[in-house]
Amino acid sequence: MSFITDTIERCMKGLLPARLGVLYQHDPRPLPDVVIPNPPPFPAAAARISIVTPSFKQGHFIRRTINSILAQEYPNLEYVVQDGGSPDDTVAVLKSYGHRITSWVSETDQGQSDALNKGFAKTTGEIMAYLNSDDLLMPGSLAVVADHFARHPEVDAVYGHRFIIDEDDREVGRWVMPPHDDRILAYADYIPQETLFWRRSAWDKAGGRIDDSFRFAMDWDLILRLQDTGATIERLPFFLGAFRVHSAGKTTSIINEVGAKEMDRLRLRALGYAPDHHEINRVLRPYLAMATVLHHLDAYQDRR
Repeated sequence: MSFITDTIERCMKGLLPARLGVLYQHDPRPLPDVVIPNPPPFPAAAARISIVTPSFKQGHFIRRTINSILAQEYPNLEYVVQDGGSPDDTVAVLKSYGHRITSWVSETDQGQSDALNKGFAKTTGEIMAYLNSDDLLMPGSLAVVADHFARHPEVDAVYGHRFIIDEDDREVGRWVMPPHDDRILAYADYIPQETLFWRRSAWDKAGGRIDDSFRFAMDWDLILRLQDTGATIERLPFFLGAFRVHSAGKTTSIINEVGAKEMDRLRLRALGYAPDHHEINRVLRPYLAMATVLHHLDAYQDRR
């Protein structure tokens, strides 16, 4: 208890730096061998899970993304890859999987949001998600997600903790998420996109498509629309995915040019006005402090 008490006190005094929102947190190290100990068995009548991977010029990473999904061995998986006509070896990679991928196409599109809409239009699953072509699902993730949805019919969307990895699949950080807080979503989106799953019924109520006017914050827009329709959103206490940071990644390349404007647009829509940085920081401070406490508790468990 002394470690926990000390950690909480240091966080509240601002003596420990926030980890949520920070990508590079430490030197590269191997991912843990076991991420979800003893994942639950797949439900007897496993709901169909539809996952879409939008892709463009990620031939170097996409095989790792696909393998992370197929290795789940989920019995009722519908997996669609929507590639934007990549000139690299993406098509050769996709062809190598044969019928293990439900559907794939490589054709020009109008960007990530358009690719997602094209991909989701081909799906039928009760549970939906998308995984970008450089990110990963952690082993056991689909078992955890399917089990939770089966046992909690009142829940419409779930997400979990995230690892941050480099080009060589080495961990360079982690986000340990606090319990879900609807109020925080009006000010910032810390929900790890690669860990987000939702019910098709909630998707239909929220408009049934990705808003293709967004190039960066389409996931935040979707989550806000889910919330606006009364969807119940929960954080699961597991590392469900890994977000890759690399020089060609969209997050690092367009966040300043495009992302800031789209985030301001969503705050204005959610709040009715554009809060300044002081208000945003004030609202987020307790949430980020809780995330920092959980991060250090997670690190403490790793050391034991």
